[in-house]
Amino acid sequence: MANSDVADDIDHGSGLHRALTVRDLTFFGIAAIIGAGSFSSMGSACAAGGPAVILLFIICGIACGFTAMCYAEFASRIPVAGSAYTYAYTSFGEIIAWIIGWALLMEYSIGNIYVAFAWSDYFENLLGVIGIHMPGWLTTNYRSAHAEMGDIWNNAPTLGSLHIIFDLPALLINFLITWLVFVGVKESRNVSNAMVIVKLAIIFLVICVGAFYVNPDNWTPINDAGVRSFMPEGFTGVMSGVAAVFFAYIGFDAVSTMAEEAKNPQRDLPRGMMYSLIICTIIYIILSLVLTGMAYYKDLKVGDPLAAVFQMNGVGWMEAIISIAAVAAMTSVILVFQMGQPRIWMSMSRDGLLPKKFQEIHPKYKTPGFSTIVTGLVVGIPILFTDETFVLDFTSIATLFAFVLVCGGVLLIPRREKEKGRFHMPYVDGRYIYPIVIFAAILFLNLIPATRGYFKDLFQIDFTADTATYKISSLIFWSLCVVLSVFAYKRRWSLIPLLGLTTCCYLLTGMTAKNWVWFFIWFGLGLIVYFAYSRKHSKLNVA
Repeated sequence: MANSDVADDIDHGSGLHRALTVRDLTFFGIAAIIGAGSFSSMGSACAAGGPAVILLFIICGIACGFTAMCYAEFASRIPVAGSAYTYAYTSFGEIIAWIIGWALLMEYSIGNIYVAFAWSDYFENLLGVIGIHMPGWLTTNYRSAHAEMGDIWNNAPTLGSLHIIFDLPALLINFLITWLVFVGVKESRNVSNAMVIVKLAIIFLVICVGAFYVNPDNWTPINDAGVRSFMPEGFTGVMSGVAAVFFAYIGFDAVSTMAEEAKNPQRDLPRGMMYSLIICTIIYIILSLVLTGMAYYKDLKVGDPLAAVFQMNGVGWMEAIISIAAVAAMTSVILVFQMGQPRIWMSMSRDGLLPKKFQEIHPKYKTPGFSTIVTGLVVGIPILFTDETFVLDFTSIATLFAFVLVCGGVLLIPRREKEKGRFHMPYVDGRYIYPIVIFAAILFLNLIPATRGYFKDLFQIDFTADTATYKISSLIFWSLCVVLSVFAYKRRWSLIPLLGLTTCCYLLTGMTAKNWVWFFIWFGLGLIVYFAYSRKHSKLNVA
């Protein structure tokens, strides 16, 4: 199975319950996108780039928009669970599909660890508002407590020489969501929809109330050099927030994992992805403007930026409301990701890349029961020994990598005739437009005063790890653009997937050296598992 010629002939008799409409899928998308990104990691992005961080949200929104259209094209052709894994399987073949499936484990399960930690922080704040205070050793992860060696470490109970420190709320929410996802898609849908309504209503309130406390001078802050600017740290500062900002977007592709539970997947999956992405991009831009308008941008580097800005402005009564919204938002994110991961594993198991147990459907609940339990363990166990920063950096790069391969996959599959009732990505001949866009971008970076000398700077020696990584990544990126321009001209490739591939690759240039090191370690582990088990049991090799 190496091409998409047979994609429309896939058997969909999986036994999963088809219960989701386009509204449900849109709500699932919003549930997955608006969560830890808006209530937690957004603060780090604003502190890095200042008010100009909205440019990064726009870039990420555009990149995800092009990518969403590629996902939608695949979802229309291949309406089965599995997300990017299934799409890669039909366009690139087995080993690339395995790599994507391995990368998606980082996005869904490992990403949920970060969300669980963020959920715990806001839940603790909410308990504090009503006068309940849990001991620090029950609300802190072991790694953070050990690094600080403060009161939490010193006051924690011990078992021999082992300090008993764990994040109890994070573990509990993981357990409850795993149980909810296990018992059925209808129950999960109802909870998700309710959570989305709550968090959208409260975010609207945050924007409306926050608008009265915006100081326009904060949109042109003074940086360390004494210069007042909308972009106080330059474009490099804006791009340094890419991991935090992109983490806010990674959820939209989770909609595609619900293909076998959608009533009309060819029509509704693409709509659900696009609607949720558009709504969330608008919310993020407005929210980041309100945040950077209410406070000096560097003061936003906190774990709960929305609550912090209201505290800074003396609006304490908003703290409880924001905590409620954050708890609802992150609950829905964990829910959707916890639904997505088992369905990816289910698809991989069908192809022989994982044991058959992963594709078993629970006879009563009509859900991939075993895969759901394993997902809960994969999220829950690392909560005991990892921390938020590591997980955030780890997740974004894997998701971008998956997006790159989805956009590239659309370029490789043959075009098809338009069919009524199915999404059809518009074909725009990129033969001339794409090379012109790339040439114009190069001229812009060398002629516009704000960016003049960009390419010259890339060749200057700098021994700082992250700066060197950025320069190497940028050189690879522009070389790739030139290669893509040649192929676009020769093969008349469609412009939309080309731009999706290009924008996602550009966002990868903002990843740090640490991001890449951990990614390649994870990548290597995946290849070991593939050659040790998956390749031997693959349907392609067994046949």
